[in-house]
Amino acid sequence: MKIILQHIVQENEDGKRLDQLLTTFDEIVSRTHAQRLLKSGYIFFNGKPELTPSRKVRTGEEILVNIPTPKSMDVFPEDGELDILFEDECLIVINKSAGIVVHPSAGHPSGTIVNFLLHHCGDLSGISGVLRPGIVHRLDKDTSGVLVVAKTDDAHQNLSEQFKEHTVKRQYKAMVWGVPDKEHGIINAALGRHPVRRKDMTIVENYNSEESGRKKGKCAVTHWRVLRRFEFSALLACRLETGRTHQIRVHLTSIGHPLIGDPQYGRSPLKKFSTVSAELSQTISNFRRQALHAEILGFKHPSSREWLEFSVPIPDDFQKLVKAIQYD
Repeated sequence: MKIILQHIVQENEDGKRLDQLLTTFDEIVSRTHAQRLLKSGYIFFNGKPELTPSRKVRTGEEILVNIPTPKSMDVFPEDGELDILFEDECLIVINKSAGIVVHPSAGHPSGTIVNFLLHHCGDLSGISGVLRPGIVHRLDKDTSGVLVVAKTDDAHQNLSEQFKEHTVKRQYKAMVWGVPDKEHGIINAALGRHPVRRKDMTIVENYNSEESGRKKGKCAVTHWRVLRRFEFSALLACRLETGRTHQIRVHLTSIGHPLIGDPQYGRSPLKKFSTVSAELSQTISNFRRQALHAEILGFKHPSSREWLEFSVPIPDDFQKLVKAIQYD
């Protein structure tokens, strides 16, 4: 079975390279991916196979894309360490360590939270498919903190609805470069795939084009407030209204305060600070992940409707970073 996409070239796309235009589709992750599909004969241009990545498109032309369904992967239970905060017949809540992927993918077929949970629980909700059983929401590989996973389909549907309705409480702690001028703020900026770096997210204009019917971005809202101020950085609390991919990381970068340790969205300005000690410089260099921790997660239990709220402190590596910055 294949994913079939149809697109009519719009005026603002006139003259673009075909492979460049193809990367604006969420299903095509890079220009290399687009070129591979072209070479394999999966792209049709005005009804005929097209093999030339550099072809310039013109307004009104039709593009048809056939994306082969990836080969299925088997997910096996694996014995792994889980920090379980709560568990019953409906769900399980864990404190995820940084450096662990939530569910299997092409680049991470094993050693994930899902593999460990299948070993621990035996079974999880099947709504999210074979590779993501029980997964209602995700945390990035290098983000630590609270994660809820559904054991049953009913629990999965109920929790998914709570996330969709924005009734779930989600609060993070973030250590950022620079010190905000204000005590708190709201970032309301839609997110979408970066037009060139397809693994990255970026802030985009959010509207529906009547001509193309394609949405530019998804609504994303982050509330932030300053918890502690330091000479060249700050510790923030961030509360999510929405839960888009890389939301906090992109939003904080957009206001000039990227996360410490996040090479994907913010370069380190450490060299600009002449007063930073060699010891602190080394501590920051050794902190090889984004300084982001999912501190609080609250929701209604899918069955009892009781409000559940879980809070976990920042892990040791994050604590060490904060202390090093504080006492430098």
